[in-house]
Amino acid sequence: MTAATLTCQRSNADSLIVHLTGDWLLRSDLPGAGPVLRELSEPDKPSAIEFNTVDLGSWDTGLLTMLVAVHRGALAHDITVQESGLPEGARGLLALAFAVKEREGARRQAVDERFLERVGQATADALNNGRELLTFTGEVVLSLCRVATGRATYLRSDLLQHIQEAGAEALPITTLITFLIGMIFAFVGVMQLQQFGAGIYTADLVAIAMVREMAPIMTAILMAGRTGASYAAQIGTMKVNEEVDALTTLGLNPFDFLVSPRVIALLLMMPLLSLYGSAMGILGGMGVGLVMLDVGLMQYVQQTVEAVEQTDLWGGLFKSVVFGSLVAMAGCQQGMACGDSALAVGQSTTRAVVMSIVLIVVSASILTIIYINLDI
Repeated sequence: MTAATLTCQRSNADSLIVHLTGDWLLRSDLPGAGPVLRELSEPDKPSAIEFNTVDLGSWDTGLLTMLVAVHRGALAHDITVQESGLPEGARGLLALAFAVKEREGARRQAVDERFLERVGQATADALNNGRELLTFTGEVVLSLCRVATGRATYLRSDLLQHIQEAGAEALPITTLITFLIGMIFAFVGVMQLQQFGAGIYTADLVAIAMVREMAPIMTAILMAGRTGASYAAQIGTMKVNEEVDALTTLGLNPFDFLVSPRVIALLLMMPLLSLYGSAMGILGGMGVGLVMLDVGLMQYVQQTVEAVEQTDLWGGLFKSVVFGSLVAMAGCQQGMACGDSALAVGQSTTRAVVMSIVLIVVSASILTIIYINLDI
């Protein structure tokens, strides 16, 4: 196999003659189109490009890659390319390569944005997302009203399936996380309160923290990563496969058929999961307390019951309802706003989880401030 070479020579007619010799095969070390492109960018650039392939041996797509680069450089500098010196097969493949013009905007281009431009664009995107979520919330409320009045069309079996997925199937991960959170709270409480001889108040700390704050928040975050992401992926895939358009063509409202059953399922299951998570957290804290404190089981249970008031319980359950609605709407909204490609499904799923967690944290902060001001 003869080594491939590329040399450039100016002709008397102000043309650039490109001499190609040797075997131009992909498995060999091929020269690039750099020498030709440098000639094209000179101030006294040639008027045309010609090829001399008398000594050209075997070739494959390695030759075509170089020729395509030369053609694109010539087009950029408005220089004519004469292909008469190329092999017939190469001329045919080049004709196919340039038969259809590249779509404008198809090629990725590096954009050097300034910091303030990125901040402004991020702010505009956030405002646009908030506007879209608000509009989507209004559509969901109207859909839930149609469900309540019996005017919505949806499958009862789908609703039961979503309830099972958001409820019973979420119990294992909810049990593990909330139980461990309760143990962590109890361990921290014992280590600190025992220094003041108030170790028994660890039961109060764990019970109130789990019922009011941690169980609703942790359960909501778990559901955001588990169920909210699933909603975005399911609806997004249906959007890519044009199933949502098919529902509209059949006269079915996508909000009634797809969104409302999922929102109702999370609204029903989140308070139950939060209540269950509170119990698991208290059990985890009880296990640590009984091991590290000199108290009995009945004493710990009595201290827990006396610590938790009805306002704590109902306040935590109300938070779980709010968090559940936010997770469901964020997941469904990102699914309905999904693009038309497989990549868009992944992006929508990621945005759904991020949006859900942000909404959970923001709403938790607002509700906590309201509870404090109302002395709840």
